[in-house]
Amino acid sequence: AIYIGNGFGKLMGISQVQELGNIETPIILTNTLSVPTAANAVIDYTLALPGNEEVRSVNPVVGETNDGYLNDIRGRHVKAADVLEAIKKAKPGPVEEGNVGAGTGTVCFGWKGGIGTASRQLPGNLGAYTVGVLVQTNFGGVLTVDGRPVGKNSGKFYLSNKLNDPGDGSCMIVVATDAPLDARNLERLAKRAMLGLARTGGIATNGSGDYAIAFSTARELRVPYSPETPFTEGKVLHNDSMSPLFLACVEATEEAILNSLVAAQTMTGYKGRKVEALPHNLLK
Repeated sequence: AIYIGNGFGKLMGISQVQELGNIETPIILTNTLSVPTAANAVIDYTLALPGNEEVRSVNPVVGETNDGYLNDIRGRHVKAADVLEAIKKAKPGPVEEGNVGAGTGTVCFGWKGGIGTASRQLPGNLGAYTVGVLVQTNFGGVLTVDGRPVGKNSGKFYLSNKLNDPGDGSCMIVVATDAPLDARNLERLAKRAMLGLARTGGIATNGSGDYAIAFSTARELRVPYSPETPFTEGKVLHNDSMSPLFLACVEATEEAILNSLVAAQTMTGYKGRKVEALPHNLLK
């Protein structure tokens, strides 16, 4: 499922996901002008998989943020081989954060942004389900940590004259859970990611593309390409059991955004532009 906080973006594949409620491909994150290249690469990857010889339709899901302040975005340096390599290297376990992948050139709250992750696990009496969140942070607002206006205290906040690039930005949020949720409740879960973004001081500005993509890893709810029966099978979690997952999503999104800032390092990029990493002493 996909939820749009503010739709100034080029998320590919959104209409079919919203219509059918399932995701067919790996989720790719890149920069704005590399979306078509990434989509072609993931189509090639999907068509080449064993058993897909008769597949004639692929809905690539590709999200983006505009990293043109630090990156020579017009050069379109991301190639299909880079996308295929990223898919090949995907594995379980801890995820590298900060200036990596699609977060290499991003800027968040005037500081160096990047990739951030966090997760929450519900207690056993609530199902022991896990909610994991990965973010690509490239947006503005007033950085807030534990309710403290860190952005205002440091002089770097939306409309401040201390910002290198006061333009609007975006945030891609990917929410994964092992809870057996249908598409409707996955969308409800995705909505809560925007509350986590707001807790960090994000304000979904006019030019911001803020999207949350949520999916379940529950195997019993997977949709086969050629189903053997006309019926779906598998139990889905009831509405009344959703609130703990909502809280987990809000908290994990907030923490993932902060982790992207803490892990990022100062970077000098396109045209010699420099964006400083968030000084950790501001968080004490």
